Amino acid sequence: MMRDAAHEAMSRGELKKLQGERLTTLVKRIYENVPLYRQRLDEAGVNPASVTSLDDVSRLPFTYKRDLRDTYPFGMFAVPLKDIVRIHASSGTTGKPTTVGYTRGDIDVWAEMMARSFAAAGASEDDVIQNAYGYGLFTGGLGAHYGAERLGASVIPISGGNTQKQLMLMQDYGSTVLCSTPSFALYIWDVAGEMGIDMASLPLKVGVFGAEPWSDAMRREIEQKLSIKAIDIYGLSEIMGPGVSCECAEAQAGLHINEDHFLAEIINPDTGDPLADGETGELVFTTLTKEGIPLLRYRTGDITRLNVEKCVCGRTLARMDRVSGRSDDMLIIRGVNVFPSQIESVLLMSAEVAPHYQLIVERQGAMDILGVEVELTPEVFGEAKDAVLKADGRIALEEWETLNTLKAKIKNNIKDIVGVTVSLELKEPGAIERSEGKAKRVIDKRPK
Repeated sequence: MMRDAAHEAMSRGELKKLQGERLTTLVKRIYENVPLYRQRLDEAGVNPASVTSLDDVSRLPFTYKRDLRDTYPFGMFAVPLKDIVRIHASSGTTGKPTTVGYTRGDIDVWAEMMARSFAAAGASEDDVIQNAYGYGLFTGGLGAHYGAERLGASVIPISGGNTQKQLMLMQDYGSTVLCSTPSFALYIWDVAGEMGIDMASLPLKVGVFGAEPWSDAMRREIEQKLSIKAIDIYGLSEIMGPGVSCECAEAQAGLHINEDHFLAEIINPDTGDPLADGETGELVFTTLTKEGIPLLRYRTGDITRLNVEKCVCGRTLARMDRVSGRSDDMLIIRGVNVFPSQIESVLLMSAEVAPHYQLIVERQGAMDILGVEVELTPEVFGEAKDAVLKADGRIALEEWETLNTLKAKIKNNIKDIVGVTVSLELKEPGAIERSEGKAKRVIDKRPK
């Protein structure tokens, strides 16, 4: 048992007292060590000494994703860089990542929160956890890895992809827990069918799935096809990474937020006013114990609601509903956050294309795919037309090697900078629909 596991079953009164004490310490620390917070608190007229309980939280200023971009890379760190033992990052709309840093203490807390999440999902030291989250700057892979080790389980650090090898290892190593995106889990099932593998014959019993939105309908499909229990996990790199909240296997009715470390609020996304428990709004987090880059009232953009009733599993931690949407236009493709403006910035690195584009999101089998359509400039299209104009008047753009080279360059740039593989179609000028109002950049063809 983790050393602070008892916090999962504290009375709400005890928990609020602990949160208040940690909030008081946090506000003083960030005022002293983070210039942006000193400025924001001064502007709000808040003296850190006047923050004495949770009742004061609504007086405190919000933190936005743009604050992390504006202070890139280390301006939000509350400790010297020598005390940071790991740096992770998530994508940003300008191509600059959102950077987060972890002290040894942060890594220790993160491992405990992920171990706590695995335990809630029904895993134990007797399990073999196959970790198919991506390792690297994104937080998924290493977050799950350290948590599984803290739990005492055996970890297979295979990362994403390599679907046939994933299945081989499931058979050979006797994997009992799968960590991946939900769409990749369904893709594994597709490939298993092609390989003649009956998933029900494997010892796999639980899947801990996150990093992209998924519905209860997809949960039922995963559970039926893979013969497992599918558990939802939530996190974001700015707050910690995976393990901020997780469902329990007993109820699967909301994700238990680790409230001893993360203070959750629900606000009206338009006004910023706090909403009561049970009301739907934007999720806001304060990192009560994080040392490297503590955040005060961070606006996640995720839309959900909180339930503070005691769960049948015995936990008293508040539960958040599955995120129903976002207050911005972010797409999540195979666990990678993608903003239309990111794609735009990469497209416009190439002078041969015009700033008229659309993103087409579709689902092939169990996997979400992203297509990009972008217009050529009139000059380049004129050159292409002269090069490949057929006798019947047909323009075969795909036959001009110069454009094929351009397509390959743009696709590689998107993969390298944004971190997602796309299909790309070069269009003639005027082919993308224009609008007198807001341009329709995203066409989502996925089934609702």
